[in-house]
Amino acid sequence: MPHVTMPAGLMPGTPGLMQYRQETGRPLSELAEVLLRDEHSLTRAERELIAAYVSVLNECRFCTNTHSEMSAQQHPEGRSLVDKVLADHMSAPIGPKLKALLTIAGAVQESGHAVTERMVEAARAEGATDIEIHDTVLISAAFCMYNRYCDGLAVVVPEDPATYVPMAATIIREGYSMCARGH
Repeated sequence: MPHVTMPAGLMPGTPGLMQYRQETGRPLSELAEVLLRDEHSLTRAERELIAAYVSVLNECRFCTNTHSEMSAQQHPEGRSLVDKVLADHMSAPIGPKLKALLTIAGAVQESGHAVTERMVEAARAEGATDIEIHDTVLISAAFCMYNRYCDGLAVVVPEDPATYVPMAATIIREGYSMCARGH
């Protein structure tokens, strides 16, 4: 049961919180839009995977399910690849640059101070740009906030994984700004 009384008809999870309090929901959804959907050298699927990975580490079921589904729907190898990455990114069949960026994301989830020069240099050695490193850190930091926002208010988290399929498809089609639209 959510810790705050929310009107019926809101989306589950974080989007429902964004709809509930649009004054804060709009900037939060705009941040997600920029980080996860704007033009970038990392694909949308890769950036969603970073969000899902951090959400797994934070044990946020809603964000894990949502962002892993979004990554899967946008990646040619789909759910199989996403599940392998979330289980063990270092042995997953992804490129070394993404492995290095996920290592940085995991360090940020632990503490900003856990990111080391060695991690950053390893990412650069695999071809990561300063923007990719910057945005990986910001995606990870933002998802620590989104995860805690969602779980800290004990929002409704659908149990059925099939629930996340149409929700992810809608966000892929319409963007994150739809999450903060009125109730």
